[in-house]
Amino acid sequence: MTEQVKSNPVQYPITDAVKHALAVSKRGCDELLVESEWVQKLARSAATGVPLRIKLGLDPTAPDIHLGHTVVLNKLRQLQDLGHTVIFLIGDFTSMIGDPSGRNATRPPLTREQIEANAKTYYEQASLILDKEKTEIRYNSEWCDSPEFGGARGMIQLASRYTVARMLEREDFTKRYKSGVAISIHEFLYPLMQGYDSVALKSDIELGGTDQKFNLLVGRELQKEYGQEPQCILTMPLLVGLDGVDKMSKSKNNYVGITEPANEMFGKIMSISDDMMWDWYELLSFVSLEQIAQFKEEVSHGRNPREIKVLLAQEIVARFHNQQAAEEALQAFNHRAHGGIPDDIESVTVSVPEGGLPLGALLKAAGMVNTSSDGVRSIEQGGCKIDGEVVKDKNTRLAVGEYVIQVGKRRFAKVSVVVS
Repeated sequence: MTEQVKSNPVQYPITDAVKHALAVSKRGCDELLVESEWVQKLARSAATGVPLRIKLGLDPTAPDIHLGHTVVLNKLRQLQDLGHTVIFLIGDFTSMIGDPSGRNATRPPLTREQIEANAKTYYEQASLILDKEKTEIRYNSEWCDSPEFGGARGMIQLASRYTVARMLEREDFTKRYKSGVAISIHEFLYPLMQGYDSVALKSDIELGGTDQKFNLLVGRELQKEYGQEPQCILTMPLLVGLDGVDKMSKSKNNYVGITEPANEMFGKIMSISDDMMWDWYELLSFVSLEQIAQFKEEVSHGRNPREIKVLLAQEIVARFHNQQAAEEALQAFNHRAHGGIPDDIESVTVSVPEGGLPLGALLKAAGMVNTSSDGVRSIEQGGCKIDGEVVKDKNTRLAVGEYVIQVGKRRFAKVSVVVS
């Protein structure tokens, strides 16, 4: 039987501070549900001095955080700076189920060993954005894997609070069901477990990407079932990756890691299109919306968009490194853009058999490409230089000696070729 949420008839005053907090909440967001409820939560907090509980859950499916993750993390920090309590939830239990969001096939669950290895770096990297002194770090195994949850009995009781019909309202489940693609029962458990996290943490609002909307709404409904005031939800757009097509993802190799070297980070940001730059500004930059509008106006009147992109790249590099690193990255980028070679390129020794290796295989052996095929493709497209000269013959074999090899715009290595 559904437990009734206690109604609170008190209407708190909407002060200028509350209006400011609402504006901060909504900047760059895709959707805020329910806005009127969130306004009252903000007003109550302002009137009583009790901070709100702001939840973000991330499953440690990969060992590193990239700029796509920071879209939501930045919003979390903005709300934290307003004085609210941020809960950074690491989904070590739900990772073993596997989030089916946006997928057309069952996602393989991670092993406990993979989860623990990935989770080790999450807090450290998230602390580059969040104020770790004011952040609760939680793991959902605290309650999902505890005797208090009730094991199988607790799971059954939780499952009884949500219907199959409601679960099939989820777009990716609906598509798979209609097309005859298998949906495993455990995939239904994922949104339930994520929703129960909100119950356990008594969250006031949960943040996530647009692909998480269904899961966030489940949390809201489950809080009602458990007699709690329902959380609001705030979804942020998904950051398009370097390829300009898909959302940023390590599996798509279109990402910028927040712990990458400054020069690499700077170069990757400068590679995005001028049109995509504006989305990145709105989702990643801390400059005001008025300043972004001014930049757009200047570009429309002839200012080179490259200059605006440089400012974005420097801002992000300075955030995750420092201002000096950002200045040096700009200098290195300009040096490369004019045909120069970086001063700090890696030195690699490659042992080859008598007669040498085809160039594509040598590039792989030097760690400059992932596969020999990638190397051949780069050569055929004119993306490989040896000592500053473009090489287009994939059958090229280098004699014993030392060479400066460049693949693409940013990858350099000083390669010593020796006979094995």
